[in-house]
Amino acid sequence: MSNQKVASPLPTARYFQLPVSLERSTPREAVPKRNSCASRVGAQVRSLRMATHISGSKLAQISGISASLLSRIERGLVSPSVDTLDRLAVSLRVPVSRLFAEKGSEADFCHVRAGQGLVVDRGGAALDYRHELLGHLLSGHILVEPHLVTLLPSAEPFVTSQHPGVKFLYFLSGEVTYRYGSKAVSVRAGDSVLFDANVQHGIEAFQHQPVSYLSVVLALRD
Repeated sequence: MSNQKVASPLPTARYFQLPVSLERSTPREAVPKRNSCASRVGAQVRSLRMATHISGSKLAQISGISASLLSRIERGLVSPSVDTLDRLAVSLRVPVSRLFAEKGSEADFCHVRAGQGLVVDRGGAALDYRHELLGHLLSGHILVEPHLVTLLPSAEPFVTSQHPGVKFLYFLSGEVTYRYGSKAVSVRAGDSVLFDANVQHGIEAFQHQPVSYLSVVLALRD
C-alpha cells in the first residue's frame, strides 16, 4: 500500500494566509458621494444642454473646460466653481441663477384638437360672442384661460367687460375698434393687445366682419 498523502476533499477550517506580495497595498478607492446641491446643478446643466441640442464635448469646448469635468458636474460628483458656472451659463445662454432652479415635475397637461374645444357660457360676456375653451389646468397658482372667440352675425358691440387678471387678444379675422378705458384703437387680423383686465374694455364698433380672435386670461387663483 502506498503511503503517499493526498489532499482532503473536505474544506479546511484553517485560515489561509495570502503571500505578502499578493496583499492589497492600498485601500480600495472610495466611490465619490453625490452632493445634493451639486446634483441639482448638474441635472439642470444636463437638461439645458439637451434642450439646446449641444453635445457634452461641444459644450465643454465652448465653455473652456474639460469634457471629463463637465461629465462629473452633470453627474453631481463635483461642486463647480463660480467661474465654471459662469462659463456654462454663458455657453448655454441663460443667467447663472437658472442653473440653480429646481427641475419642475410633470403636472397638468391639456391637449385640445382642432375644432374640439369646449363651448362655454361665460358669465358677464356679451351675447352672441361664442367662447370655445382651448385648455384648462387644475393645479398651480396661476389661472390660465385660453378661448377662441367667434362673433356671430347677430353680435353687437360690448365695451363693459371687466374682470381680474391680465388679458391678451390676438385677432384672427375682421377689423374692429377696441375700447380700453378712455383709449380706443383700431385692430385687425394679425394685431394683438395686452392689458390689465380690471379696466373696462371691449369691442366698440365693427369695421369688417366676420370677427374672431384668441383670448388668453391670466389671473391668480383665489
